[in-house]
Amino acid sequence: MDVKLSVVKISNPETKYQVIIGQGNFSIFTTDNLFMTLLTAVPGINCAVAMNEAVPQLTRVTSNDPTLEQLAAENALAIGASHVFVIMMEKAFPINVLPHIKAHPAVCNIYVASANPLEVLVGETALGKAVLGVVDGTAVTKLETAKQKAERRALCEELGYKLP
Repeated sequence: MDVKLSVVKISNPETKYQVIIGQGNFSIFTTDNLFMTLLTAVPGINCAVAMNEAVPQLTRVTSNDPTLEQLAAENALAIGASHVFVIMMEKAFPINVLPHIKAHPAVCNIYVASANPLEVLVGETALGKAVLGVVDGTAVTKLETAKQKAERRALCEELGYKLP
């Protein structure tokens, strides 16, 4: 059996938006339900959920922002794998919504949650496409210095996260 590999670059102008890519089931229900989950988790969030459905081979989308709707839909369609969803959002961070998304009964897997440049590795067979993984940002080349660690911890404390 032949497998074609491709790389899908996720469109996120100026890496402005937070992106979550995952896989679930029952797309006809899950698209709207994940959207409502996001609105409930963070009041005031702007977001879009696009999800690919195996039958009838289309991308479903729900949003409260036309720009995010277009980006989520285009990214999900470019990936093309069935039951994959793409969430584009602003006015919230993944840490604010991931527990709620992961708890949804139709969500099977989260591949990535990031505002970094993203590339999705897609495998394609005669049956269809599958997400094999996601490249999240650039490759790491060095260890954190003591000064960088102190700066990181100071920022965390400023954001309200402090080590005991």
